[in-house]
Amino acid sequence: MDVSYQRRVAASILKCGLNRVWINPDHLDDVADAITREDIKELIDRNLIQKKQKKGISKGRARHLAAQKKKGRRKGPGSRKGKKHAEISKKERWMNTIRPIRGMLKELRDEGKINKHEYRRYYRRAKGGVYKSKAHLHLHLKADGHLKEE
Repeated sequence: MDVSYQRRVAASILKCGLNRVWINPDHLDDVADAITREDIKELIDRNLIQKKQKKGISKGRARHLAAQKKKGRRKGPGSRKGKKHAEISKKERWMNTIRPIRGMLKELRDEGKINKHEYRRYYRRAKGGVYKSKAHLHLHLKADGHLKEE
């Protein structure tokens, strides 16, 4: 049964596109008999003609992706763009280097393995960027004779 005219009129009344107009398939005869805009409005009031909900874009996949990235996933070499240290700032890199070194120096001082003068000396060197890791500092301390061979 051809209800294309009714669909077009209903679309204009409902202020939506033709594809969003839903016509009850059980009452196609009633809809086909409707000729005027008033008839169509009456069918709309009786819920024989309705406006379908707009289709949206689901955020579900995006939320899942964001949750994975928050956990640290999906950050491998294939996902990276830019240079070696583009994803982490110079300051952050420095913090990640210096904090363990300073922690180790404090530990050694508190345990009495180095005195406060040596602590100060190595602390200043660390600040100057002499040691690139805890292991590097350890090597220097052994070489200078401050730590016994373990």
